[in-house]
Amino acid sequence: MSQDPLQNEPLFATLRQSSETAARVVVSAEQMREIEGRMFAAGMPVAALMEKVAGSIAREIMSLYPKSRGDRAGILAGPGHNGGDAFVVARELFLQGYDISIYAPFDRCKELTVSHAKYAISLGIPCHTRVESLSDRHFLIDGLFGFGLTREITGEVARSLHWLNETNKPIISIDLPSGIHTDTGEVLGTAIRATHTFCLGLWKLAFFQDRALEYFGKASLLEFGIPVADVKAILSENPPIQRLAKAVALAVLPRKRPLVTHKYKQGHLLLVCGSRRYAGGAILTGLGARASGAGMLSIAVPESLRLLLVSHLPEALIIGCPETETGAIADLPLEDLTAFDAIACGPGLTREPKSLIERVLQVPKPLILDADGLNIIAGMEAISLLSQRDFPTILTPHLGEFKRLFPDIPAENFLVAVGEAAKQSGAIVLLKGSRTAIASPDGTIWIVPESTPALARGGSGDVLTGLMGGLIAGLASSGKPLELVTATAAWWHARGGILAAKERTELGVDAFTLTQFLSQCLLEDELIVDS
Repeated sequence: MSQDPLQNEPLFATLRQSSETAARVVVSAEQMREIEGRMFAAGMPVAALMEKVAGSIAREIMSLYPKSRGDRAGILAGPGHNGGDAFVVARELFLQGYDISIYAPFDRCKELTVSHAKYAISLGIPCHTRVESLSDRHFLIDGLFGFGLTREITGEVARSLHWLNETNKPIISIDLPSGIHTDTGEVLGTAIRATHTFCLGLWKLAFFQDRALEYFGKASLLEFGIPVADVKAILSENPPIQRLAKAVALAVLPRKRPLVTHKYKQGHLLLVCGSRRYAGGAILTGLGARASGAGMLSIAVPESLRLLLVSHLPEALIIGCPETETGAIADLPLEDLTAFDAIACGPGLTREPKSLIERVLQVPKPLILDADGLNIIAGMEAISLLSQRDFPTILTPHLGEFKRLFPDIPAENFLVAVGEAAKQSGAIVLLKGSRTAIASPDGTIWIVPESTPALARGGSGDVLTGLMGGLIAGLASSGKPLELVTATAAWWHARGGILAAKERTELGVDAFTLTQFLSQCLLEDELIVDS
């Protein structure tokens, strides 16, 4: 029997294979340096590892760009081990019959890189110091700078990178596009805009920073067998940052139910949302909750919206609430809010119902705050208010809402920002972006590794709130970590968007359409492979 990836044990107690570790763990430049250092100290020869990695890169490149598509390859070789990789790739492609030309602008290089450069030149491969020598190449391989670059690229090398980008030739980057900061994703002066990037060994933080995404092209992990023990030794002191791999998400989702059950065992969710002005927010949140499979759904809306909600969600219990003159909810006509397994509050509320937010904050149940729920608490000393709450809270801001909630936390490095926000507030914080991140107060951070720009539409976040609320309610008694359930809801939402975009194009995925694909995307034959 395979091991349950959700056992209540530390991450590394559940990981047995290096490939599984590589698929899930995300590291900083310093952590990667320390992990490799352990391997070398244990006896792994640097030269042997370089041969292994570069040989794998060469095979991948030959698959992407067979000689029949054009055999003239240009190699960009830097002074460090990334440049050594590039020289080995040059040699291997040359021996397979490719026409190779190397651009190597640096006089001083690491000893191993110099050895590989000498051998490549001895084979008759031309090596140039002017980038224009690559003008006739069919495609380029970028091995100028690998992980750990911190200084801004200037001078002739910066000019060369700009020239390479302007050629519009396909560029394959080794580990990272040259010029990208490994941790923050910052462009260090200028950077290669790659067509494809092979991330080596373990995923680096930059691959999940919004500002760097446009530089990677298609990103792939090239795993080379890092022992789990070495990763554990470096990362076990603090909770590691993890990609939410498909196997982990599927293990969370209750795709099959027990033969004997009933609706209240499948979770009862209360949604508090909508106003006369923003009726659509309530409808879309309800449709997202419907897709979650929650056993019971109650939706509190202004009385003027009650019949509208009944027409869209006849299976839900629609609670008409007293409303203000402007059509916002004035009060909840419910005495016992502890009867629900989870509460989600915010979409379409407007900023009027401050007393409503104060009330739900007192309920000893998981509470999701989104949209206007976040805007309201942003004006109520949010960190102090949330840190005093003794019950689970999930905040789901986009970047603008995040800055209003946590004005003192710099948001440029969003992985650092989301972790600090969770620590200060005591809440689980889901920061929406091209790569959504979910942090818990104990330091655990999950990253949803992919999404689609098709979800950049009004109402998509409302759907996520409903979907997440239903999933949390349905799994309330499962014992699964709440931050992982939250991350799984975001993964599910993203998968639905990806499938919808595949079927309808990116421009065709409005929020209502998205809700129709949330169940379909969990069919086995629709689950796109996620490494």
